[in-house]
Amino acid sequence: MFGKIKKVFFTGVFGVLYISYIAQFAYVLGVLKDCREQIIGLALLSLEWLVLIAARYLSKRSSNGAQQFGGGFRRR
Repeated sequence: MFGKIKKVFFTGVFGVLYISYIAQFAYVLGVLKDCREQIIGLALLSLEWLVLIAARYLSKRSSNGAQQFGGGFRRR
């Protein structure tokens, strides 16, 4: 039960973060006129994207590990 709620919650959170990323990308390219500001904005967005991918990876890895090993205990 808790696993399903957790899965729906994290899927929703990551969906909102992806939409936010797209909105920020459009803002950087559309509103900022100075080339230097655009490059800095895109650099910060690339760092944000890497953090988002890492969080998604760690979230999936921890949920898969808990499912496979029964809460983190390895079977021998």
